[in-house]
Amino acid sequence: MPRAKYRSSDVNLMARMMRAEAEGEGKMGMLLVGNVIVNRLKADCLDFKGLRTIPQVIYQVQGGNYSFEAVQKGNVFYQAARSSEKRLAKQTLDYWRNQPAKHALWYFNPYAPCPPTWYDQPHSGQYKQHCYYEPKECPNAYSW
Repeated sequence: MPRAKYRSSDVNLMARMMRAEAEGEGKMGMLLVGNVIVNRLKADCLDFKGLRTIPQVIYQVQGGNYSFEAVQKGNVFYQAARSSEKRLAKQTLDYWRNQPAKHALWYFNPYAPCPPTWYDQPHSGQYKQHCYYEPKECPNAYSW
């Protein structure tokens, strides 16, 4: 049973997002970004309450801006997803989870050392340039 319900168009959209956000961090970096996308879909808490589809997660607006920089700047649309990214997206939708993004709902590139918290949420680890953060209070992020 997959971690999240999805259609082929969701795999394509998620693969494009993973490539836009983390192509420079290789396969593992893209998998970790995919992990955060699925976690936001499953968490149903905090800023991610009520999200039920991959497009809702990717196109979510918070504070007047899109949640993901690739959508905000538009570069999610500049590159088509390759079959390799589609395989990675499907892998995260079906089963893949790993630290530091196993339970993470946020990540960002601070262009500096990772701060110990991000909007009061604890740092769960770093992979290359991205810092990952888990929720303090969100039982759904840890229950599946």
